[in-house]
Amino acid sequence: MWNLLHAWWQMMPKEKRTLVNADAAIRQAREDIGFLAILPAQASQAVLKTYFQAWKNCWDGRADAPNFKGRFRTVMSVDVPQGRDLNIVRVHRRWGMANIPKIGRIRFRWTKDLPVGKHGNAENRITGARLVKDPLGWHIAFRVQTLEVTPEPHQGPEVGIDVGITVPIALSDGETYGHGEWLTDREKAKLLRLERRAAQRKRHRKPGEQASRRLHRTYDQIAGLRAKAKRRALDWQHQTTTAIACAYGTVVVEALTIANMVRSGRGTIEEPGQNVAQKSGLNRSISGEAWGGTVVMLAYKTARHGGTLHKVPAAGTSLRCSACGLTTPGSWESQAVFVCKNPDCGWSGNADHNAALNVLHLYRMGLALIPAAGRAVVRRAKRVKPAAAR
Repeated sequence: MWNLLHAWWQMMPKEKRTLVNADAAIRQAREDIGFLAILPAQASQAVLKTYFQAWKNCWDGRADAPNFKGRFRTVMSVDVPQGRDLNIVRVHRRWGMANIPKIGRIRFRWTKDLPVGKHGNAENRITGARLVKDPLGWHIAFRVQTLEVTPEPHQGPEVGIDVGITVPIALSDGETYGHGEWLTDREKAKLLRLERRAAQRKRHRKPGEQASRRLHRTYDQIAGLRAKAKRRALDWQHQTTTAIACAYGTVVVEALTIANMVRSGRGTIEEPGQNVAQKSGLNRSISGEAWGGTVVMLAYKTARHGGTLHKVPAAGTSLRCSACGLTTPGSWESQAVFVCKNPDCGWSGNADHNAALNVLHLYRMGLALIPAAGRAVVRRAKRVKPAAAR
């Protein structure tokens, strides 16, 4: 449904891309296409609302433009759009019960207070739910509608952020946020053993032969360990971005083109690349840190706390001295130490702290990027002459 809606959006002229026309197109598609008619009408409307919300997030600069979704790159999920049909009851301190259409009564882990019973009213109520499946099993997420007070402008200080691999997040005030390995030594040993077992079983499979159940079971165990590591990384990411959004009123980050940074260095047959293995390892490390997800979380969390998020050009922030402003290549004495090559300056310090200071300095100079029709535009601040020179 999402992909058909996105294809319709691209084919329509701009003046016809409205919610009413999209709703009419979905109704017509449900009449013409048999498998779309099986999907409940409320679920189709939920897809439509989600799609339009994705465009609103793009226009507000909080996310990229929506695109087609791949079956194997998308988490399997099912919407339950009617909250009144759930009949949620808390039966234990840790467990609750809910009704799911066409499934029946299910039990779920109670991890957060929900507006049910005396806590639910017209202003604070559950409007629906979503069933999500990942390698660790099925999960249910409830959609809650509540009234929130518009936050007051955050009075916290300004801070620049530099993201990296050795030091995941470094702030301009000297604070750093790091993490360890997402899997324990025992879990990593188990993952290696499972990967070797899967490779061995795959080697004995003949070309065109269907994979055995043992191989599928091994793949499921591998996916479970990787999902566990991903969940721990996401938890750290949420806690870190929440702490930053609560402590600072203005957060400045680099406008990184991550897709270009993780591009393969293999090259072509005529011009093969160099250090391909090292570049592949660097690409995996960059993808594992999920810098783009960190920026997305900071965008909506700073707005929720009354702060603002700004992006500045990323070119030269690691090579520029934060003390004198001179940009010279080869200023790193090591991976973590920056030494200015200007003989009149000679400043030295932590390289990540230096880059974060440069990021904050670009914002204070007025070189912030503002989203405009899907592209970044540099906004320069006007220089104001002193009163004596006017």
